[in-house]
Amino acid sequence: MRDNPSTGRPVPEPENAPKRRSRRRFLLGGLVAGGALLVGWGVQAPRQRLHTALPLPVENGAVALNGWVALHPDGTVSVVVPRSEMGQGVHTALPMLVAEELDVPLARVRIAAAPIDKIFGNLTVLRENLPFHPDERGNVKDGVQWMLSKVGRELGIMFTGGSTSVKDAWVPMREAGAVARAMLVKAAAEDWKSPAAHCRTEDGFVLHRDGRKASYASLAARAAEVGAGIDASSVKLKQPREFRLIGKPVPRRDTPGKVDGSARFGIDARPAGMLYAAVRMSPVIGGAVASFDAARVEDLPGVTNVVDFSAALGAFSGAGAGVAVVARSWWQAKQAAAALPVTWAEGAQAGLSSEAIYQGLTAALDNESGYAYYESGTQDVRGVARTVSAEYRAPFLAHAAMEPVNCTAQVVDGKVRLWASTQVPSIAVDVAARVAGVAREDVGIEVMLLGGGFGRRLEGDMVAQAVAVAMASHGKPVQLIWTREDDTTHDVYRPAALARFTARLDAQGRILAWNNKSASGAIGHQYFPRNLGLPGMGPDKTTAEGEYDMQYEIANQRIAHVIVDSAVALGYWRSVGHSHNAFFKEGFLDEVAHAAGQDGVTYRRALLARHPRHLAVLDAAVRAAGEAPAGRAHGVALHQSFGSIVAQVAEVSVEEADIRVHRVVCAIDCGIVVNPNIVAQQMESAVVFGLSAALGGEITIKDGRVQQSNFGDYPVLRMDRAPVVETIILPSAEPPEGVGEPGVPPVAPAVAAAVFQLTGKRLRSLPLRLA
Repeated sequence: MRDNPSTGRPVPEPENAPKRRSRRRFLLGGLVAGGALLVGWGVQAPRQRLHTALPLPVENGAVALNGWVALHPDGTVSVVVPRSEMGQGVHTALPMLVAEELDVPLARVRIAAAPIDKIFGNLTVLRENLPFHPDERGNVKDGVQWMLSKVGRELGIMFTGGSTSVKDAWVPMREAGAVARAMLVKAAAEDWKSPAAHCRTEDGFVLHRDGRKASYASLAARAAEVGAGIDASSVKLKQPREFRLIGKPVPRRDTPGKVDGSARFGIDARPAGMLYAAVRMSPVIGGAVASFDAARVEDLPGVTNVVDFSAALGAFSGAGAGVAVVARSWWQAKQAAAALPVTWAEGAQAGLSSEAIYQGLTAALDNESGYAYYESGTQDVRGVARTVSAEYRAPFLAHAAMEPVNCTAQVVDGKVRLWASTQVPSIAVDVAARVAGVAREDVGIEVMLLGGGFGRRLEGDMVAQAVAVAMASHGKPVQLIWTREDDTTHDVYRPAALARFTARLDAQGRILAWNNKSASGAIGHQYFPRNLGLPGMGPDKTTAEGEYDMQYEIANQRIAHVIVDSAVALGYWRSVGHSHNAFFKEGFLDEVAHAAGQDGVTYRRALLARHPRHLAVLDAAVRAAGEAPAGRAHGVALHQSFGSIVAQVAEVSVEEADIRVHRVVCAIDCGIVVNPNIVAQQMESAVVFGLSAALGGEITIKDGRVQQSNFGDYPVLRMDRAPVVETIILPSAEPPEGVGEPGVPPVAPAVAAAVFQLTGKRLRSLPLRLA
């Protein structure tokens, strides 16, 4: 089945499913392990996502109509936005969903902070964490995803990531607006002693067909009283043809504050009496504090205390064991931390190197068959005229968000207060409660704007450190800030990976069999124990995503992955496994096309006969790109990730060893578009982010130490090197899909393809280097 774009409910769809593997039985077996009790729970309707456990907090005469919407006496509307704003536009896109169904001008909508409540949990990110192929249809996939949605509702993890913010909010936030509208209509109809069918809504008013008119503000209290029985099942959501706001290029609501300086990021928190903390962390991966001499810095200007926060970190200790110096200013704290004598216990990873890590990945590929995430047909094929093989490599990558890692915490009278730029407020609250030894309900959090997240702020390490330091600071709030060097050398990194491919071709150059095996660490094996206290085990979809779920129509495939335990801390990085697996898969497909004597675009088209959406995206990008100017070449890549299909054409020149990208044409099919401006902005951002990694991003390890420290040796793309990005959004009636990440994966393979055309050199390792 697929979801109806309006209701989000499943509707029948013809079966065209690839061969199912025992993996499905494994997944189902895990889900039904609880027997009849779990089955019975599974068939029950999921819990509602309309009302919070406690009434939505309001003030100054405002009236809450449900857990998402409150009306104010001045005619404005508060909309709860439970996803963190980190530049991706959720403070604009998500209110648009409510405003559309509520029939209120977006200019009258305020952003309200989300309380920690399970109705705001992200169900979609959990539901889509299973390794189903995008082409799979049927009851098995629908059933497992249904169950995981229910599990997600019970867990209620407030999570901004996986390009799921709009996708997850598409139904519940529209339902919240529609229910509030129905309550207001009912209130007006009863006051007017008229059938509700004689009323309509427009621009924050209920209008009667006889000309009577009432503002939402005047009806709010009455609506809360008479409309209490109206729920999501009682309302009908608008069809796309009825949208008046969704689909419009509405300006970003967070832009003015970022221009005039009034926007408040995590590092801008200023609670009264705040102190500052700077950190010293083990320079060796997995190292620990052996000793330190606090007396040497306690008399320095402004210093108040020195705190070893290692013991409080628990599962985070491997990445961030260390000491903090607290002072009255950040500069005082930083200077004192630099002067603090610390002796480190380097531990078992003191000899770790990048070379040893890649040797381990190579050995895994040599000796293990790997877990098959997708398999169809057979590798034992006849009529083979040519075999093409290659190995690809990608390095560890840091996140390098512009806002330094930080968290502000206060612990006083058994209560904890957080000011944090976090992607996971509910996890941050849980981490703070554990470190402080208080109940979850005794932790409050103000989620600030994020100066970039990219997955780094899905972690709780900075929260654990800040709370541990605040506990030793006599009730004073403490703002803990990492330097850029701290961040680069103590990140949770995108995994390093190796991938091997073999394609067997017939005499006409057609692919008879495709074999792909890769090796890397598994992010989930570290993230879940580290942040959620859950076991990290079994297959991890992110290791093979972008390989096993490719769109190309090849009858005989085997795509497998070998998980190799990583001593280096791993974390989710913008587009996760797609970020390197797209480079592997698209790069090798270009090699196959070349071996077959065809250009990459023609070859791809022949493999997309049953994928018209992918073909349309590819053709749109190629058509808009036109011909490359003299001295330049076009490289093309096509990739589906987070539900969206993206094709990119990179216009590249090479002068000596300098690879320069001048222009990127990006076509995307992301389903129904809420705000085309935001889609274009995210494609531009993704291209720049992806090029930073493709042309310069690399974290290396020597003697257990990360060798890069700042933008001098871990560069991001500068303005003078940024290409022109042209975005083409294809119209679609499908439900919204991800936008924040899908523009990243195609960049590197598109550039590599252009470089090959210009130089004849096949670049199989990232970052792309000719010298």
